[in-house]
Amino acid sequence: MTAEPLLFVFLAACAVTTAVLMVSHRNPVICAISLIGNFFCLAALYLLLRAQLLAVLEIAVYAGAIMVLVVFVIMLLNIGEETRTSERFSFRTIVGGVLGFGLLLELLYLFVFTHYTAPPLAMHRDAPLVGTVESMGQALYTQYLFPLQITGVLLLAAVVGAVILAKRRLS
Repeated sequence: MTAEPLLFVFLAACAVTTAVLMVSHRNPVICAISLIGNFFCLAALYLLLRAQLLAVLEIAVYAGAIMVLVVFVIMLLNIGEETRTSERFSFRTIVGGVLGFGLLLELLYLFVFTHYTAPPLAMHRDAPLVGTVESMGQALYTQYLFPLQITGVLLLAAVVGAVILAKRRLS
């Protein structure tokens, strides 16, 4: 077995672990840190798929800009100490537990008792070029130029609207 499948399994396990931590933890800052870890695991998985541009955009856009915004909102809300309420078993909790256990049994059956091997797939001749910065830029500025320009105009209108609303509040 080569190193690439082992690295994939390790990164997938890390991504699932950080996702579970993000959803299950009560502290919003730890949830945000777990989400950042998840973004880095996904970026590494993109690199394994040889999609360099998507990996860089995952880190720059999501782990950078969006997570700064999320942490800023968490700090702005200044969430204090929460009071714990006694949680009782409700109908939703029981149904969710039964459905989750059923899903776990299905996955266990699929991975343990089924010995299905997929036939080897032939890669497309352009597969090494897909996902690189050059191919994405070529497609973006030739085939998808009009949607790119419309998106830019919409983002500019949103920024101008936010500035106008912010100036109106200050005065």
